[in-house]
Amino acid sequence: MNKKSGTSKASATKLVKTIRRKTRQTYSAEEKIRIVLAGLRGEESISALCRREGISESLYYSWSKEFLEAGKRRLSG
Repeated sequence: MNKKSGTSKASATKLVKTIRRKTRQTYSAEEKIRIVLAGLRGEESISALCRREGISESLYYSWSKEFLEAGKRRLSG
């Protein structure tokens, strides 16, 4: 019985991962820019902004880093 329940547990985990991938929200470039600029304005905390937008803080900081690096490349190019 152990083997059977382990197999169904693995298939259930695989199913959950598949559903999460298909229902993952994608953000357009304009939405990312709007969120990053809202964070840079500093009118509210980053954690409050991320809660409101439904994203993790690490995702916000990676977008922010990409945004600033792109601006730096554009200005130096």
